[in-house]
Amino acid sequence: MEVLRSFQDIKVELVGSIAQPYEVSVASARTCYSGKGIIYPNEVSASERMVALRDKIASSTMHAGHLTTRQHAHFVFAISGVSRQFIWSFLHSHPFYNSEQVSQRYVKVKPGNFLMPPMESKAQEVYLKTITAQTEDYENLIHILKSPLSIEYYDRFKSRKKYSDRWDSSVDKRCYEVARYVLGVGTTAYLYHTISALTLLRYAKLCDLFETPDEQRHVVKMMLDCVKRVDPLFEKDIPDPLPLEKTLEYELLQKFKDRPRNEREAFIKEFDSELEGKNSKLVSYTMGAEELLANATRTALGQLKGELSDSDALSLILDPKNNPILADTLNSGTVDKLSQLFHHVHFTFQKKLSHTADSQDQRHRAVLASRPILLCHYTGKPDYVTPFAIQDCPEALSLYTQSMDRTFEGVNRLLDMGVKEEYAYYLLPNSFSIRMISTGDLHGYQHKWKMRSCYNSQEEIFRATIDEISQVKTLFPKIAEHLRAPCYLRQRAKITPYCPEGDRFCGLPVWKYEISQYDRKSI
Repeated sequence: MEVLRSFQDIKVELVGSIAQPYEVSVASARTCYSGKGIIYPNEVSASERMVALRDKIASSTMHAGHLTTRQHAHFVFAISGVSRQFIWSFLHSHPFYNSEQVSQRYVKVKPGNFLMPPMESKAQEVYLKTITAQTEDYENLIHILKSPLSIEYYDRFKSRKKYSDRWDSSVDKRCYEVARYVLGVGTTAYLYHTISALTLLRYAKLCDLFETPDEQRHVVKMMLDCVKRVDPLFEKDIPDPLPLEKTLEYELLQKFKDRPRNEREAFIKEFDSELEGKNSKLVSYTMGAEELLANATRTALGQLKGELSDSDALSLILDPKNNPILADTLNSGTVDKLSQLFHHVHFTFQKKLSHTADSQDQRHRAVLASRPILLCHYTGKPDYVTPFAIQDCPEALSLYTQSMDRTFEGVNRLLDMGVKEEYAYYLLPNSFSIRMISTGDLHGYQHKWKMRSCYNSQEEIFRATIDEISQVKTLFPKIAEHLRAPCYLRQRAKITPYCPEGDRFCGLPVWKYEISQYDRKSI
């Protein structure tokens, strides 16, 4: 199998940026105190005296923590050959970015698209053998699943069966979505990644942290080099990296790093038992959420309780019939005063998803989660999520189980050979279980639940979403009454067509369903 032999195969290109990022930061800072109007970037370097003032202001604002000046400049990077583990653990582990990356749900993974970290020849043999097996299992699962998923698809879309040549590609994508669970998180990807100058400086500061420090250092250096080529002055802002040894994570891990892997099982069992069979369990929430939201509505409108009851206030802002912005695909509620009232209500969930599902779930950046350091959760035993489409197919399930056993055996062999956790964990399957605590406000959740209760959403996130909405509805029925799929919201707001997905319409009248009726047996 042809693989990427080193991090040197990774490519980073700067395909878009604002001009003069360093000078823009200084010009914006000076404008705050300018009595004569806007200070422009070209003015801050107009003379030797101005250059000295420029650097003094840049240094003082940075050291004082006045960082908004570094958010004006943005950089658009085209990145290829990076691992999905790196993307999950580093690039997407915070809310201050935008990415569009190749989808494993809709694009078939080609052989050889795996990152190969440096390791000795015997360890490399184990690594390559495991990758080869994962790739073969992926191809075999696609083949095995084609028939049952075709039957399911054309049973739902009976009229499309006559034109199967046109629609078989949709079935293929369903097969890719399920089969990808056996691939390792060291599978490579390519993406557009846009960040501000401030975020890039944070990358430079923290590139030595868990989970993929070697890959992080390499990619961040390439990103910085790209920016310095268009603006050499940017180097003045770049901080020294914070060594891993200086972090709280490292200090705490030293206390139990040498604990045998199987002793971590107690935490895993305790966490899973607390879920009580749910994908996501509500563990904390804003007390009196409905009363609070109603009162906030009255406050925004200057209304007395006698003029606007709790029930009417909640209906006013939560029912798409009254507040059609809730059904808007542009998510315009982020700048709407009444929709912003949702920020007052918060929910916290304890949840478990596969690595691949969480990689999608974390893209909802208004809902943040505390994701684990994998070293603290890895027990050495197979620990994974199985998609329903595989559970329902005995042949696929048998192959899948064997694949999981073989993959975890490969990871353990590498660890026992002394290979760095960072490198060994590239073999962890997409199905690997990620356990976390997730918190967000109703504004972030309303958008997320709208998108992820759609029948086209990823299976695990869909099920977690239904778990979450159902639990909220038990406590706050008025808040949850209209927490449903986009088609329901659009139907309620009288926006046609009800389904905004076009050819991707799921084939079912979900807009007629209560949340208790939302059920999907397969993807």
